[in-house]
Amino acid sequence: MAAPLRRVLMRSAANAMRDADRAAWHYGPGFNPAKAASQHAALAELVAASGAEIEWIEDKADGLSDSVFTHDPSLMTDRGALILSMGKPLRAREPSLHEETYRRLGIPILGRVEAPGQVEGGDCVWVDARTLAIGRGVRSNQEGIQQVSNLLSPLGISVYGFDLPLWQGEEACLHLMSVISPLADDLALVYSPLLPAPFYQTLKARGIRLVEGDAEEFAASNGLSLNVLPTSPLKVIAVAGFPRTKAAMEAAGCTVEIFEADALCIACEGGPTCLTRPILRQ
Repeated sequence: MAAPLRRVLMRSAANAMRDADRAAWHYGPGFNPAKAASQHAALAELVAASGAEIEWIEDKADGLSDSVFTHDPSLMTDRGALILSMGKPLRAREPSLHEETYRRLGIPILGRVEAPGQVEGGDCVWVDARTLAIGRGVRSNQEGIQQVSNLLSPLGISVYGFDLPLWQGEEACLHLMSVISPLADDLALVYSPLLPAPFYQTLKARGIRLVEGDAEEFAASNGLSLNVLPTSPLKVIAVAGFPRTKAAMEAAGCTVEIFEADALCIACEGGPTCLTRPILRQ
């Protein structure tokens, strides 16, 4: 998940968020659609500057405000894409956008998670090339995890579910990736108080070193301080405003680029990882 990013799926916030109902989408008071669009464009510039090719989902005013968070509706493997099933009802139409885009790009589709199964990409963490961890919580359920396992086990991939805490309630989004961000194959940024204990033990047993995110910044940002996008090993993009977490990553050998994201990430509960669906890393 931290190999050099070569190709990534994104969707512009300019149209998708233009007429967003803040209450309906559970966005905070800092949400501003024009400012969010500008901040999203700044993120896209950083992603492109890293050398990654951005594949844009068709930009049409379809009212799917959360569709800018392209990490969640699909999952990529080295054999093709899985189309997932969203736990947030307002996002139910988003997986079809990904399926249409993958077909246009000629990317194979290995299968789909079907209702009542639910899995969101933010709950999926590749521990290594043959081990996938999925957080079981309000957005991903056991039926969905089993379906992913059924699709991936013929490829030699083991899938494990780990229970997540409710934390701030059903409406707030706590994904597994809310509490871990890979920085390199053997290094990850974490907020260990909310890590499932068996998952923590798995990481330690595999020799993955853990960088602790600052607890006060994690609380102040509702977890967004921890949501960082690796563009290559030890090179990441993070939300501005969390200097202690940034310093902890730098002390572990990382180079950290930041962008202003108060109206986009902080207000809408999704960081730079959420705003990108890596298609190819190598």
